[in-house]
Amino acid sequence: MSSLAVVEPPAPRAAPRSPGPGPPRSGGERCRNASDTAQDTQLRSVDLDHVIKLLEGSDSKDLEKEQLKTLKKVVKHFENGIPLKDLEQIIKILNLCSEKTKEQETFTEPLCELIKLFELPFQKKKSSDEVNYYTEVSKCIAQLGYLMRVPSSQVRIQICKCVINFYKMELPGKVLSGYQPTSASYKIQMAELGGLAETLVLSLALVENQLTEKLWVLKALQHLSSSGANCRLMMKAQAASRLCLYLNSADPSGQLVFRSSHILWNLLENTSKEEVVNQLSSLECVHALKEVFVDALHGFRHCDHQLRNDLLVIATLLAENPAVPMIESGFAKLLIVLATFSEVKIPNPLVKGLKLTYSYEDFEMKKLLFNIIGVLSKNPSAAQLLSENDVMPALLYYVKPNQKPGFYDWSAAQYEELQLHAIAVLAAVAPVLIDKYLSCQANTLLLVFLEWCIGQDPFFGQGNSFHGTGGRGNKLAQMRYSLRVLRIVASIYDDAVNLNLCDQGAISQLLDILKYAANKSKEKEDVILLEIQADTLFILSVLCENDLHRKEVFSYEGIGILIPLLKMDSKELCSGLGHSYLLFSALDCVWSCVTGCYIAEDHFLEKQGIFHLLDLLALKEKNLCNIILGILVEFCGNPKTTLHINTWRGEKAQTAASLLIQLWRQEELELGVRRDQYGRVVDMKRPIASSFQRQQKVIPMPASCPSFAIMEISENMRAKLYSLFCKLGFENLPGLSAEDFVTLAIIRHYIDFKVGEVWSEICAELKEEFRPIMLDENALKSILEISENIGKTVSTVQTQLIESQLHQEIQEENQTYRKIRATCKQREMINKSWENFLTRTSNYEALKKAKKLQEKTIEASRPKLKTQTGAVHSTDIEGLHTTMENSSLEATEVSHLERKKEIHERAASAWQLLDAPRTPGLRCTGTTLPLAKQQQQQLNSGRWKGGGSCGCGSPTSFCSSHQCQPRLGWGLTWRDCLRGGGCQGRGEGRGLSEGGKHNGQQIFLRISNMNTLI
Repeated sequence: MSSLAVVEPPAPRAAPRSPGPGPPRSGGERCRNASDTAQDTQLRSVDLDHVIKLLEGSDSKDLEKEQLKTLKKVVKHFENGIPLKDLEQIIKILNLCSEKTKEQETFTEPLCELIKLFELPFQKKKSSDEVNYYTEVSKCIAQLGYLMRVPSSQVRIQICKCVINFYKMELPGKVLSGYQPTSASYKIQMAELGGLAETLVLSLALVENQLTEKLWVLKALQHLSSSGANCRLMMKAQAASRLCLYLNSADPSGQLVFRSSHILWNLLENTSKEEVVNQLSSLECVHALKEVFVDALHGFRHCDHQLRNDLLVIATLLAENPAVPMIESGFAKLLIVLATFSEVKIPNPLVKGLKLTYSYEDFEMKKLLFNIIGVLSKNPSAAQLLSENDVMPALLYYVKPNQKPGFYDWSAAQYEELQLHAIAVLAAVAPVLIDKYLSCQANTLLLVFLEWCIGQDPFFGQGNSFHGTGGRGNKLAQMRYSLRVLRIVASIYDDAVNLNLCDQGAISQLLDILKYAANKSKEKEDVILLEIQADTLFILSVLCENDLHRKEVFSYEGIGILIPLLKMDSKELCSGLGHSYLLFSALDCVWSCVTGCYIAEDHFLEKQGIFHLLDLLALKEKNLCNIILGILVEFCGNPKTTLHINTWRGEKAQTAASLLIQLWRQEELELGVRRDQYGRVVDMKRPIASSFQRQQKVIPMPASCPSFAIMEISENMRAKLYSLFCKLGFENLPGLSAEDFVTLAIIRHYIDFKVGEVWSEICAELKEEFRPIMLDENALKSILEISENIGKTVSTVQTQLIESQLHQEIQEENQTYRKIRATCKQREMINKSWENFLTRTSNYEALKKAKKLQEKTIEASRPKLKTQTGAVHSTDIEGLHTTMENSSLEATEVSHLERKKEIHERAASAWQLLDAPRTPGLRCTGTTLPLAKQQQQQLNSGRWKGGGSCGCGSPTSFCSSHQCQPRLGWGLTWRDCLRGGGCQGRGEGRGLSEGGKHNGQQIFLRISNMNTLI
């Protein structure tokens, strides 16, 4: 048995009236206890299972009264809320009552009273009851929606009221003991889980002819549609189309339209717009919307104007879908006429008697109508409607300077917003109505308007609207949208439009706009100024392309404007303001306005434009490289360009050829071309095939369709790099490493490899379809062998380059090692010399030994007279006939003997100099040693670097004085050198020793040689 008596503990038996020992009770406490006791007694008296069995009994008159009495008792029993655990049984009672209501109307009132109980919060004993009973509760709330099948207006209205009270729940006056109400949003969540919204939408078909019940259902759905989950459930029941069809139903109160439109708005906001539009795309729905819109259009109330604007937004969403029959229903024509009737002043029966009040709602309607024209312009079927209803003149009506703060009945801010909106819509309409555009002289109006924009006329834009962003206090917004119109019109590449622009001096005027925007950017750079410059450059690119005269006109001032844009800092490209878009527009302008005209190209080269292009190429940005390489290839048609390219030096003195080869390697790495660790060719049959090409299967295609090998050319930079090297040449390229030469060998044969790829594809396709004859097969085989041999040849050349580089590296390494060994040996000799010096200075015996060794060495170096052992013959031969007189011969012999004596004396003085004691501070009085012939020539010519100078002015290295003790250029005397002490000079004594380094042995040998010479 399921009742509250099972849960509630039994009431305590009444205590005797004799006073107890405890404190006396107050009167209020006694009343409260009495009330609780009465309530518990009432709860125990209701048995829900008994009630269910009673309602399932036979329909007798006496039993009916008992059933009604029991239902009233149940309603009284749960007047403060239904406990969650009893909710399932209450729903069974509701279903039984609803079945009896079909036959006995007396059960209608108890049924409504029971439904009212659902307006109160459910009662829970534990906090976890909300989670534990959520399945049962969601099913019970869903049953409320199913009760809409009861053919009783009172029951249906009561169900709708109950649902509405879910969103404004009020706590009951009393709370059951031991229970607490559930949370305020609990019923709303359970309604979403139970699908109540979908059931109510389906119930609209039951109340289609009952206006009051329909309004109550719409009111309930209006509350339910505030949730995204409910909106999705409603869309499953085709809520959008059902509501739209009911819009034009008779309703004196007008609530039907407002509530339906509000629900449609919620559906658009909380669900997929495409799904809503698809449900509204039938011709019946569009007709219904049109009729409701016309009624609201002629309304005079504020709410009518708001409804009109809401319906306009829905119509705009419908117009975005070309499949919606806006044109067939006549709705599109009505909207176009409404948008233009105040500007063109042409009478039209569709707007007869309509007058704008210039209120805020009318201002919003005007903007919505402009917007819907822009939407309709995307539909090709609407082009004729736009042309016939004077849309172009109506939009051009706003392309004129603002002459006064208030324009007609619009305020200055409103007119500016309408003006900008109209020009923005003009950009969408102009390409569709290009003939109307030309006939209305739109180019002239726009150029005049742009001239006003860069003029000095005082104008302070409001900048309050979406289109007026960044235009507060200036005319940048007007300039921005006017240039956008010209950009879109120029992008059609219509010769008549472009000729009309150029005839009116558009190129010079656009260059003035570029200067104006560039100067403004120096003050403060923002998105609008960057967009203005980019659009202007694009228009100039279109106008000057393929026309030499226009390129010459551009080059006089345009190149000076382009160069600073090419110097853009690489960090700005990632700023997000639009610098990258501006740079691409500048590069496109260089390609279209400069290349192909020698005058413009020479001017560009003079401004070092090629250097700036290569600086940008050195950034190695994938998107930039393609367009820059294309420009460089075009520029190489000018013979001066190659010199500029070869002269350029990048970071770390990188040359242009090295940069291009690096780009080739980077491109092959991204394409997945097979190379070994040295960059050599691996696949001889397909040396330049990418990984994507290798994965493709053979697909026979007609000759008109390009194959993968051909399509690959346009998808990467290798073809442009090859073309550029063909212009620069493959020989005598500066600044290349061995790795670069290895890659250059591949680049040089790129076209051969590509031809081989095409032949390989041809052979594969032929084998797929049929077998060639023997001659053709041999020819194809020969062609493939030639292609493979080219790959092998390139691989051989690459191997030779690598081996040569390796050999050179080994030689450089050995030379480095020799230098290191020489340095180590020199250090050892210096250390040994220092050790000998320390030994001589610290040990007298060692000093004497060194002295004896020195003397012995000196003595050994002196020439010795040889004893003649053989016969001596006289040198005088008598009777010798000579042409010299005897006196002259005798004089010659005497002079020779004197010269020989003088030399011996000087040599003796030199040896005395070596043995002389050191006497510092004395001036030189000696003579100079005779020099060797080569040394004498060096001294006479000023190229002698050995030693300093003595006091006598002769080189100290050959002074014979024993008093001055001349110092060599390294700070040592002859004696120090002969004793074995080495020295290192700083460049003054390099005549005696190469590299500024010598030792005593070298000087000793020099003296020995001199002695031999003597």
